[in-house]
Amino acid sequence: MKKEVILQRLKENGCRITKQRKMLLDIILQEECTCCKEIYYKATTLDSSIGAATVYRMVNLLEEIGAINRKNMYRISCGMNCNRENTCVIELDDQTIFRLSSGEWYKIISEGLQCCGYVGTQKVVSVVVESCGKE
Repeated sequence: MKKEVILQRLKENGCRITKQRKMLLDIILQEECTCCKEIYYKATTLDSSIGAATVYRMVNLLEEIGAINRKNMYRISCGMNCNRENTCVIELDDQTIFRLSSGEWYKIISEGLQCCGYVGTQKVVSVVVESCGKE
């Protein structure tokens, strides 16, 4: 989700857009943080007055508006032309392993959605993978 859209949704939910909220949003969108504690530590390097509660409240707000999913922060933020390596690792029941770049993963998702009739001319802009809890 783009920063402008997130800010608009926060405003629609009655939130003031403060400097600290913008800073936290930038950290969350730019970094690969896996938990609130990591976000907090990065934020305190930019603004030592920010509290952990502010970070948790912001993450909760972002979760409420559907901008993030705290259960699993994995996401593909680049499109078809991105070729960052090992974005997705897939293991089959015969122990075959596929390591896909972002571009390859994007292509598989896009073409799979089209083949199954889920999309027409729309383009995939993000993918969130939620863990089922099974190992």
